[in-house]
Amino acid sequence: MNDNTTDELMRATYTALCKHGYAALRMQDIANESSKSKATLHYHYDTKHDLLHAFLEYLYESFAERIETLEGETPTERLIAFIEIVLTPRDRDKHQEFQTAILEIKAQGPYDETYRTELKKFDQLLSNRLHSILQDGQEQEVFRRDINADDTADFIVTVLNGAQTRYVAVGHPVDRTRQELIDYIVRQLLIDDTEEVVAE
Repeated sequence: MNDNTTDELMRATYTALCKHGYAALRMQDIANESSKSKATLHYHYDTKHDLLHAFLEYLYESFAERIETLEGETPTERLIAFIEIVLTPRDRDKHQEFQTAILEIKAQGPYDETYRTELKKFDQLLSNRLHSILQDGQEQEVFRRDINADDTADFIVTVLNGAQTRYVAVGHPVDRTRQELIDYIVRQLLIDDTEEVVAE
C-alpha cells in the first residue's frame, strides 16, 4: 500500500471515529469517508481491529515527529511547548469526539494485548521525552537538582492522561489543566521561579 492510500485511509478512520465512536464503528463507515470501497479496506486490513491497530501506529508515528523537535531555546520553553502540544486541540471542532473515541480504545487495553502494546508505546514516548527535557534542565541548572526526573516525568504523564479523560467524561476544559500544569512547573521545578514564562 502506498503512502497516499495509507494517509487517505487513516484520515478516513479519524473522521469515522469522530462520527461514530469506537463501539459502533464499521468498516463501511470508514469506506464512506474515503474514495475506497469496503472490499478495498478488507484487502489491506482483515478486520476493524487490524485497521484500528494500524491507526494507533499511525498516530504514534505522527506524534513522535511532532515532539521530536520542540520550539524553545531553553528546557523550560521546550517543556511548556511539549505540554501545549499534548493539551492543545489541533482540530477543535472534532476534538471531543475524537478524544471520546480514543478513550473507548484505551478502555480495551486491559483486555486486548495489541491495543495495550500500542498504548504503552505512547506512554513510554511521553515519559522518555519529558525525562530528557527535565535532565537537560537540571544539567543547565534551570530545574532543581533535588527532583527525580523519572518520578516527575511519570507525574506529568499522569496529569496529561487524566486531563484528557476528565475532559471526555465530565467536560472539564483542558485549557485550565494546561495552565495549572505550567504554573506547577514555575513553582516547583524552576530554580529561579522569577524566570519569565509565557504560555500561549
